Amino acid sequence: MSVKIRLKRFGTKKRPYYRVVVMDSASPRDGRTIEEVGLYHPIEAEERQLKLDAEKIKQWLDKGAQPTDTVKKLLNKSNIFLK
Repeated sequence: MSVKIRLKRFGTKKRPYYRVVVMDSASPRDGRTIEEVGLYHPIEAEERQLKLDAEKIKQWLDKGAQPTDTVKKLLNKSNIFLK
């Protein structure tokens, strides 16, 4: 089982918000998650866009979870994932 840290889309048409979740890479985008580790709301003001649980994310990265490209950019933006 390959585990990914990726975005799960919520909201309405043209007003999206996302949850940063840990899930199996084979499951669909809005499928069942293993754990929720943050929120991303791109429409909000800059300081309120991103809320992440750094400890949970670091634990999952240590266990071998791979972030998607978009999540990797968000983690770099919040200084959690430095590569």
